[in-house]
Amino acid sequence: MGRSRYKIYEPTHPHFITLTVLHWIPLFTNTKSVDILLESFKYLQESDNLKIYAYVILENHLHLVASSDDIAKTIKKFKSYTAKKLLELLQKENIKTILEQLAFYKKAHKKTTTYQVWQEGMQPKLMENEKIMLQKIEYIHNNPVKRGYVDEAKHWRYSSARDYEGTKGLLDIKKMF
Repeated sequence: MGRSRYKIYEPTHPHFITLTVLHWIPLFTNTKSVDILLESFKYLQESDNLKIYAYVILENHLHLVASSDDIAKTIKKFKSYTAKKLLELLQKENIKTILEQLAFYKKAHKKTTTYQVWQEGMQPKLMENEKIMLQKIEYIHNNPVKRGYVDEAKHWRYSSARDYEGTKGLLDIKKMF
């Protein structure tokens, strides 16, 4: 995963992953940008055997517990594809302020690109047992509540909390309980 110092030793096992927009820029504040993420996840569920156990998308980052045939490669594909599509959307919608920020905060070693969307790496944490995995799922679902965006986790549209409450959400989820 680029310059990440985090290594994945169990590429097919579930990991807790956080992906953050460069410099915490609020990029996911409209449905069009979030739809790019959701469509990419759906594609990777088919192509890379991506299993999502839990997720939440907030305005400038996302968390998920997921596994695939090779989670590092899957996340690399996700970040590459979504960066390209998000930049296309920003250019099409003429959102110059965010484009300027993505250019300004771009890492100096990225010589072949004008913009950088995602922070480097993903800080994967192996889910060593069911207890840890359940703690991470609860953390993910309660993130919007903790931030004061909603009163109940199931009310956050861009989360798997609904699935765990018995309502079909926006992505296919492999539920733990």
